[in-house]
Amino acid sequence: MMNSASFTGNKHHRLCTCSSFKLECLGRSICFLVSSFYRFVILRFNTFLVQLCYFLCLSFQGFWVLKALKPRTPLRPRNLDLFFTSVSAATVSSMSTVEMEVFSNNQLLILTLLMFVGGEIFTSMVELQLWRSKLKKPLIAENQVNSVSSNSSAPPDPRNPFGQFELRVVTVPSMSNSTLETDEVQSQIEGRTKSLSSESLKYHSIKFLGFVVMGYLVVVHVLGVTLVSAYIALVSSARDVLEQKGLKLFTFSLFTTVSTLASCGFVPTNENMIVFSKNSSLLLIIIPQVLLGNTLFPSCLRFSIWTLGKFKKVESNYLLTNTREIGFLHLLPSLHSTLLVPTVLGFILIQFTLFCSMEWNSEGLNGLNSYQKIIGALFQSVNSRHTGETIVDISTLSPGILVLVVVMMYLPPYTSFLPIKGDEQSSEICNGGRKRRRGKIVENIIFSQLSYLAIFIILICITERRKMKDDPLNFTVLNIVIEVISAYGNVGFTAGYSCERLLKPDSSCQSKWFGFSGKWSDEGKIILIFVMFFGRLKKFNMDGGRAWKLL
Repeated sequence: MMNSASFTGNKHHRLCTCSSFKLECLGRSICFLVSSFYRFVILRFNTFLVQLCYFLCLSFQGFWVLKALKPRTPLRPRNLDLFFTSVSAATVSSMSTVEMEVFSNNQLLILTLLMFVGGEIFTSMVELQLWRSKLKKPLIAENQVNSVSSNSSAPPDPRNPFGQFELRVVTVPSMSNSTLETDEVQSQIEGRTKSLSSESLKYHSIKFLGFVVMGYLVVVHVLGVTLVSAYIALVSSARDVLEQKGLKLFTFSLFTTVSTLASCGFVPTNENMIVFSKNSSLLLIIIPQVLLGNTLFPSCLRFSIWTLGKFKKVESNYLLTNTREIGFLHLLPSLHSTLLVPTVLGFILIQFTLFCSMEWNSEGLNGLNSYQKIIGALFQSVNSRHTGETIVDISTLSPGILVLVVVMMYLPPYTSFLPIKGDEQSSEICNGGRKRRRGKIVENIIFSQLSYLAIFIILICITERRKMKDDPLNFTVLNIVIEVISAYGNVGFTAGYSCERLLKPDSSCQSKWFGFSGKWSDEGKIILIFVMFFGRLKKFNMDGGRAWKLL
C-alpha cells in the first residue's frame, strides 16, 4: 500500500512538474512572440503609420468609453459629436461640437487622459523609448566584443590548459609577419570597440533624455495642478464658479493643467476661460504652463539637460553637443533654442500691442479694469500659439486681429525668423529619415501645407454652401478659414455661432457655447476630423510641395 501511494504521489508530482514546465514554456513563447512583434513594428514600420494608428486607436477607444459613460445632462450627444470630441482631445485640437458642461465628471477624466497621452511631450517621450530600443543590438555586440577581448587577454587557466586553444589550420609564420597580423587584428578590435562605445554612449544618452522628458512632464504637471487648486481653494470668486457649474475642484485643476500643457485648450466650462477673465492671478498661473508645454519647450528642455548635467556629465554633454545625431525634434541646437526665446516673445509682443491698441474698449473686455485688461490681452496673445484658451468671444474681435490670429495659428510652434546658421541642415537631419523612406514618386505628388488647407476649405465651403447662402453672417468664409486653420494648428479658437447674426430671426434658435463647427453638416464635421489628424501629424509633411516651382 505504501509503495502504491508513493508511486501515485511521485506520478502526481511528475505531472505537476510537467504541467508547470509546459506553462513556463508557453509563457516564454508568448513573451518571445510579443517581443518579436514589438521589435518588428519598431524596426520595420514607418513612424508616420505608427503614429497615425496610435491616434486612430486612441480616438476610437476614447469614443467607446465616452459613449459607455453617462453624461451629466439627460440628452446624450450624437455618436458623431462624441467621436469628434474624442478626436479633438486625442489630437489636442480642442474643437468642440457640444458644450463641455454636458460631460459628467467621469467623462471629463477620460478626456483628460486622452489629452495627456495625445500631447506632444508624452508622445515624444514614447518615441524616445522606441528609438532607444533600436539601439539595443549594438550593446549586445559590444558586450560580445568586450567578452572576446577580455578572454583573449586573460591569462591561461592552469586547471584547464586546453581551454585556451582553438581548432583551426595553423601555419607557422615568421616572427615579423605574426607581429604585423597581431597588430592588425588588435587595431580592428579597437576600432570596432570604439564604434560600439559610441553607440553605447548614444544609447545611454537617449535613455537619459527620456528620463529628463519624463521628469519635466511630471514636475510641471504637479506644480500646475497644485497652483491651480490652491488658487481656487483660496479665492472665493473662482470657487463660486465651480460650485455654480457643479465641477469638482480636483477635476477642474487636473483637466485644465493637462489641457494647457498638452496645448489642447479644453476647459470644463462652456465659456472656456471667459468666466475667469477677472481672475488675473489664475491667468498668470496658466500663462507659463502654455509656454512650457509648447513654444518654449525646446529651450526649457535644453536648460533642464544642462542643469542635470552635474549628475550625468557624459550623457548631458553628448546630448547638448550632438543634437543632430540624436535627431529628437524638440532638442534643438544651442543657437536655435536660444534665439527661439526672443522669437516667441517677439510674436507675443506684436499680438499684445495690436490687441491692446484695437480691442481696449471692445465688447469682449467690457467690465474689466486696466490691470485685468492687460493680463487678459497677454493671456490671449500667448494662447494663439497654440493652446486656444480664451477670455473673449473670438467673433467680437476686429478683422485685423482675426487675420493676425490666423497667421499665428498657422505657424509651427518652433518657428524662428532670426538667422540661424545651419538651420536648413538641421531641418534635413531631423527629417532625413522621412526623406530617405519616401520614394521619388511620393515626393513629386505631395502638396504643401497651404495647398492641403486650401483643399479642405474648398470642400467645407461646398458641403456648407446652402447654409452660407441662408445664413451669410454666421457662415462667412473668414469664419470657416478660422475653424480650419485652428483645427490644423490644433489650437481650438473658433468664431462660434450666434443667433443674433441671423438675417431672419428664428425664435427656435438657441445660442450654444460650442464651436462654429457644431452647426456644420455631418460631412463638414467629418472633413474637419481629417483636418485635425492632418494637423496633429503635420510634422511629417513640413517639406512637402518642393516639386512645385512658382516662377
